[in-house]
Amino acid sequence: MITLLEWGGSLLGLLGAFLLATHSRLSKYGWIAFLAANLAMVAFAIGIERYGLLVQQIGFTATSVLGLRRAGLLFFRAVKQR
Repeated sequence: MITLLEWGGSLLGLLGAFLLATHSRLSKYGWIAFLAANLAMVAFAIGIERYGLLVQQIGFTATSVLGLRRAGLLFFRAVKQR
């Protein structure tokens, strides 16, 4: 399972980078690949007990969610404070 997470995360990350680099109508779907890669790598980092990698992947997950939102693929509203 650890090997599957490692390779799946790596390949999905490369796919996401490729899609964004094409600067085409499909580019926005790179954020979906990045999010899937981040989740796989989070699980991988936990599985191998590498917490520096885990922190990095949590940060990358946040940027992927931001990318999804900016690309119009994730819809949520921020809660307004009074």
